[in-house]
Amino acid sequence: MKSADSERLYHDGRHYDLQFKDHTCDIPFYLRQVRKYGEPVLELACGTGRMAIPLAEEGFQVVGLDVSTSMLSEARRKAVERKVQIEWVEADCRSFRLNRKFKLILFPFTTIALLHDLESVEACLACVSNHLRDGGAFILDYLNPRVDYFLRDPTKRYPVAEYPDPDGKGQVVVTENNIYDAAHQINHVKWYYKIDGQAEIVEDLDMRIFYPQELDALLHYNGFTIEAKFGSYDETPFESSSAKQLIVCHRRK
Repeated sequence: MKSADSERLYHDGRHYDLQFKDHTCDIPFYLRQVRKYGEPVLELACGTGRMAIPLAEEGFQVVGLDVSTSMLSEARRKAVERKVQIEWVEADCRSFRLNRKFKLILFPFTTIALLHDLESVEACLACVSNHLRDGGAFILDYLNPRVDYFLRDPTKRYPVAEYPDPDGKGQVVVTENNIYDAAHQINHVKWYYKIDGQAEIVEDLDMRIFYPQELDALLHYNGFTIEAKFGSYDETPFESSSAKQLIVCHRRK
């Protein structure tokens, strides 16, 4: 089982929050799901609390789990600042043991892509199964792969984000390029961070690509029954043109 590709990318939780500050479109979706399926909630790969904190602010009992020390440090700081109680757990999503069960487990923001091999995926799903209450729900958020994205010119840079450096060093401009390995279904992405007057920082982000029927089969053969599959956060049914694969499933009895 290969190491999860996370710490190299998420080198600073402050940068992460600034880079993704405009990504809030999924929060109303998850609030609806918590109201439907109940609490306590476990969020895998919770990062800096981008999702966990808004859920806790609505009064829900939330546990946030992440493998990155730096991300959890920022999550704790933000939770104190926003006066919410959240239990933060530093652990690998493939090997955690919390000695409790949850009504709802979330795996948002395409993070399953950081699990590159079958052993890692199955280990994670086994942990999810072991921590779900009877009748509990597991929600997996992943993209619907786009061939045109994989086939972009690897010699060109494409814009990702722009934000002020959290240490006041100037403007951070993030660009990317990618090379797709079809044999192993890994999209090798490089993110380039350029801060005014400083050497460019290059981060590697290798993302495992899961096609729709493949992801459904992985869940089925690891003991889950799919209740619903949405193509967007407004809960429209999944179809070929959908941007997302939002899967709501339960542990099969």
